[in-house]
Formats: sequence, C-alpha cells, structure tokens
Amino acid sequence: MKKIVFYTTAFSLIFASACKTDLMKNTELKAPIADKIPTNLEIHGDKRIDDYFWMRLTDAQKNADVKDDQTTKVIDYLNAENEYYQKITEDTKDFQTALFEEMKARIKEDDESVPYKKNGYYYISRFEKGDQYPIYTRKKGSLTAAEEIIFDVNKEAKGYDYFQMGGLTVSPDNSLVAFATDTVSRRQYFLRIKDLTTGKIYKDIIENTTGGSVWANDNKTLFYTKKNPKTLRSEKIFKHVLGTDSSEDVEVYHEKDETFNVTVSKSKSNAYIFIASYSTVSSEYRFLDANNPNDLPTIIQPRERNLEYSVSHFEDSFYILTNKDAALNFKLMKTPVLKTTKEHWVDVIPHREDTLLEDISIFKEYLVLEERTNGLNTIRIKRWDNTADYYLPFDEETYTADAYSNPDFDTHILRYSYNSMTTPSSVIDFNMKDHTKEVKKEQEVLGGNFDKNNYTSKRVWATARDGQKIAISLVYRKDTKLDKNTPLLQYGYGSYGYTVSDGFSTTRLSLLDRGFVWALAHVRGSEYLGRSWYEDGKLLHKKNTFTDFIDCSKHLIANNYTSEKHLYAMGGSAGGLLMGAIVNMNPELYNGILASVPFVDVISTMLDESIPLTTGEFDEWGNPKDKEYYEYIKSYSPYDQVKAQTYPHMLVTTGFHDSQVQYWEPAKWVAKLRALKTGSNILLLNTNMEAGHGGASGRFNALKETAEDYTFLLDLEGKVK
Repeated sequence: MKKIVFYTTAFSLIFASACKTDLMKNTELKAPIADKIPTNLEIHGDKRIDDYFWMRLTDAQKNADVKDDQTTKVIDYLNAENEYYQKITEDTKDFQTALFEEMKARIKEDDESVPYKKNGYYYISRFEKGDQYPIYTRKKGSLTAAEEIIFDVNKEAKGYDYFQMGGLTVSPDNSLVAFATDTVSRRQYFLRIKDLTTGKIYKDIIENTTGGSVWANDNKTLFYTKKNPKTLRSEKIFKHVLGTDSSEDVEVYHEKDETFNVTVSKSKSNAYIFIASYSTVSSEYRFLDANNPNDLPTIIQPRERNLEYSVSHFEDSFYILTNKDAALNFKLMKTPVLKTTKEHWVDVIPHREDTLLEDISIFKEYLVLEERTNGLNTIRIKRWDNTADYYLPFDEETYTADAYSNPDFDTHILRYSYNSMTTPSSVIDFNMKDHTKEVKKEQEVLGGNFDKNNYTSKRVWATARDGQKIAISLVYRKDTKLDKNTPLLQYGYGSYGYTVSDGFSTTRLSLLDRGFVWALAHVRGSEYLGRSWYEDGKLLHKKNTFTDFIDCSKHLIANNYTSEKHLYAMGGSAGGLLMGAIVNMNPELYNGILASVPFVDVISTMLDESIPLTTGEFDEWGNPKDKEYYEYIKSYSPYDQVKAQTYPHMLVTTGFHDSQVQYWEPAKWVAKLRALKTGSNILLLNTNMEAGHGGASGRFNALKETAEDYTFLLDLEGKVK
C-alpha cells in the first residue's frame, strides 16, 4: 500500500483529538475527519441530508487508469484512515506478528483432504508447507495410482494481489475440467476449460459468470450462469460448445424478474440439468435431459409467491423439498417426472411443527435427511423399503453435524462431518447397512498446547423482552474464572435464515487461552429454532434480531459471565448491521466492537436498485419505496441513527472491491461516527484495498486479518504482551 501524506489538495483533512486508552499510547496522533458535502435525499416527504454521499464511486471510476478528482479524494480518505489505523496500532505490531505465528503454528501446513470417489477417480485437494493456496489432484481407480495434478493454484495465483479459483467441474468422460477464476474479489468469474489429458487450456474464455457450470453428457456442452454487469444479479443461463467463441453461446434462459436470481445444476443421477430461479420467498425449477442439451427446458412448477421448493431426482420421480401446504418447517414430497406440477405432489416426509427439514441426500437404497430440532442438527437415515429409520447418535450439548460430499449414488457409505466448540472437525464414513463407522480424518491442532479436555462448552437460555427464549452457545477454558472481570466476545448474525454453527475454531483458541469466553447468540433472523425463528427476525420484525442480541448481553452480564467493561461484540456483513444497531441502541453495554464489512447504510442501499443484491433482498428487509418499510428501516438503519453519544471502542473493516456490501457504507458510517461521537474511545477503519467481501485470499493472508482483529480486543484487555 502506498504511503500517503495527510495534507493533500484533493482531500481536506481536519484533525480531531486522538483517542487515548490505557493501552494505545499514541496520544499525539490525530484522526482523519472527512469533508462534509451535503447531499439532499428525499422520499415520502421525508428529507435526509447525507454529508458523505460523495464517497460513492462507480466501478468505472475505481477501475479507470486515470483517476478523476472524486476518485482521488475517496482513495485519499481511505488511505488516510488506513494510515491512522496503522499508526494507532503500531505498538501492537510485534504482538500481531506473534499472534499470527501462534495461529499458523496450529495449522497442519502440509495437509490434504479426505479423498472422495467420483466416476472412477479419487479427488484430493492438498496444501504444501508454506503455500497459500491448494493443489487440486486426482488418482484413477485407486489411491495407490499415480497422482494427476489438475491445478496448482499457487502457480495460477502468481502476480495477483487477490486470486480465487473455484467451480471445478469435470466432464462425464473425465477428460475436461471447467474452472473459474476471480482476480478482483467482486465474484465476477472468468470461466475456462482445461484438457486433462494434454494439460492444454482452451482459448474459450467466458466473462462475468457466477463461477459455477455443469456439463451435458455429450462432454462438449457446458451450461453456465451470467451476471448482470452492473447489478451483478445472476440472470441468464447460457450454453457453450467446446472450441467455439463465447460470442456464439446460446442463451437458454433469461430471468427477467429483478427480484429473482438464477442458477444451473445437475442431478446426482446425472440424468437432468436443472435451472432454478429463486427469490427470498419463491422458487421455480426447469429441467432438461442431460443427454439432449439442445432440448428446451421444461418447467416443473410455475412460481407462486411464498411457495419455495428445491428438486432432486431418483428413478422415475422428482423429490421436492418444499413449504407447500403451509409447511413452515418444510417437508419432502415427490412427483412423477412426467407429471411435475404441484397437484401431483405427494408427501414422503410430512411437515413437523418442531423439526426443520434442512436438506436431503439420495442414495440407491437410502434417503438421508438433515434436520434441526430445538436448535440442534441431526442426521436421519431411512431405507427406501422402510425396513430402517434411525438417527445418528450425538452426545455433546452443542455441536455441528452435516452430510459431507457424497457424489456416489450406489453405496452404503454416508460421509458426514462432525465438530463442536471443543472438538476439532472429523470426517466420518458411516456404513448405513451395518452401522459401523470409520473416522477418515480428524483435524490436527498442532503446536503442542491443545487438549480438548481443557475446555468446556454449553448452552444457556436468555429471556428476550417479549418472553422468547434465546439460546447462547458458550465455550471457554475450564480454568477461566467467570465473574465481572472476565472478557467475553459475543458473536451474532441473524439474517437470511442462516444459522451459524456451533463449531470448532483453531484461531479462537488464542482468545480462550488468554481468558476470553466466546459466546454465540442464536438470535431471531436465523433458523436455529425453525423457520418461524427466521420469519420473526426479518421485514417488519427485524428489530427482534437487535433486541435479542442486546437481551443476551444483559443476561450474560446479569449472570456474572462478564460486565460492561469487558463485554465485546462481533459481526460481519448483515452481522455488521447488527453491530451498528446495538451500538446505537445500547452502547453502554460494550467495551469494544468488531464490525466486518458491515451493512449499515440500509435505506440508501435498498433505494438504489443499481447496487448489487438490492432487488433480490426486498423480501428480507422490505422495499423502502413503500412508506411503511421506509419508516421502519430508517428507525434502525445504523448510518441514519448515529447520534451524539459515547460509543464503544470500534474496529471497522471492509474491502474496496466488495460487491455485497459496498466499501462506502462502512466508510460513511465511520466518518459520521467521527463527527458525532463523544468521549475518547478509539474508532478505526481498516480497508483492504485489494479485497472484497470475503477479505484476503490465501490461507495465511486471511489469518493475518484475524490476528489483527483479535489484537484489537486483546489490547483493550491489556493482554498484549
């Protein structure tokens, strides 16, 4: 990153008094204060003045070889904030490095995945010591066969500040692989094809895709998804014929409804190609014969608002996971391939009020169901002939268990993963016929200091202000004394129905071993307690997410797990919105906040349909063009609700190329906080100028960012030594 001078002609910096704590001694430093250039925004007769609207740049401005004055001004501001962050945290740099090395030392650097077999080949990804990226390999027929390197991503990534490879899809005859690369971190992937017999990469280059693709059974036709170049909405399915120019690709389907996205996949049976259109509350599938890629897609069930479904294939039927018939927690139905509309659907696994049906896996003799009851996920195994129906046994109070990669159809072996807050992840092969199991791999925690018996995890239940019970999963060292002086990091997300797993983390050990408690609040907006838990945390119920988190914090304080002086909160993306809301509502509860790529300018973003993801999220947040939603969103939107009060110490991180939460949201938020906040608590903005929503690429670069975040917390606790 180039060094900048604070005084520039393109950007006027005013200096505020430096934030001083007992821990960060750089009291002579001054924080950058952004220029106020008022922009008047009006809708529904309500006027908002946005002093920092000028920070928004278009992609064309960001990517231009010659920067205009506005672009220079914005980049200078972000660099000024970065330099301020670097100088404020300068005294902790040695500790950051040591913490990074400590985290890195727990990782088995020369690691490899458990091989999985597909179509006659065993596929393996592995890392070599010191490498940032994986090496993708395969072996034909036997694990003793010679290794074929499909890609060494370390070689592919040379010369790039950011590099992501994904979407590897091998053709049915095993001779070709489609692959996708992103070198900007905006999730706009180039799609290419490699000949695995010769190593040749075809000249075919397809731009602006989602990265995913599927082969037809002719081994030459590739189906893929294109994005809208401006909004980045996945909107078109094309088919490409090997060896032809991408300009000749045929459009198979165009999703014209701007609230829907579209994707393409292949059935596990390899018989059908599925084209799925989906929004927050509705879905619609089409299918075509994978042996006849020039066929026109046939619709399964036309879209209806509030009807969601997904499709799998087995024998002469489609199996449909759906909320049809008011099945809030979803149920499994089936229908003949030749009669697919909903009047032909019949129940296979009925709806249950207390159990959320999350996913299914189909085998020749077995149906595997992934369910969630009372917050805990379970794996249920059922024979098609109904001679067996049972659950895998799990004993811990909090854990995560998921069906793993199971591409083989005709097998008795179910592969699943298991871990908990105290138990490292394992990959297990379970024989569904004789009920034996084999642990194929258990995550190694190196460094010589880890013993799972030194830690404990449990669930406690907080009572929300409306009487609902909210689960909090906790993990800490058994020798950690729990009282008002105990540092505790509370994590939350609570949107899109996404449930954060009660899983293991090697990096988290660096906090636990220094006396921290880690708490995961399962607030409304997730599906932890079923689909109703999600419905009660979105749209006009969104504030439940924020008050749930706050009520969990109050419960932890009241029950002597910590106190306001030692309670910290962390969240990213929509979880960053959560962080922004709670510090506006109850800043006095927290000593420090980590907000990563936070979605904080909710009103302005949801009013701008040119911004990626906006149109597809009206059913999550509401459309503020509707006055009722406008007023409700404005009442909690963190940027709009910043006021003159004392805020906790805060570290805000973002990526300049973020396509999901644009960099200007956290940048504007920090600028407004700087202008209005009272007191001397530290406020830092750190922008990765090379990365997007997921942060740095490469396993070690990402680890450095975690070390920076944890150092911020540990410094506030006086534990940087």
